[in-house]
Amino acid sequence: MAKTATFAAVHFTVAFSVGYALTGSVVIGGTMALVEPAINTVAFYFHEMGWKKFEENKEVLEEALANSV
Repeated sequence: MAKTATFAAVHFTVAFSVGYALTGSVVIGGTMALVEPAINTVAFYFHEMGWKKFEENKEVLEEALANSV
């Protein structure tokens, strides 16, 4: 969970910086910093879960793909 939290902190900073740089608005930058990274952090968590399952089943998937060709 620590990895996800540090990823979120970096992402909030980048989102704010990009929003502010593009618009010059602290409000829009702040909104972007809250909304987009929050959604992306949740997506990242599920991506990590899916990736872990993929790694656990990698041999089965490779064998299935080899047999289908």
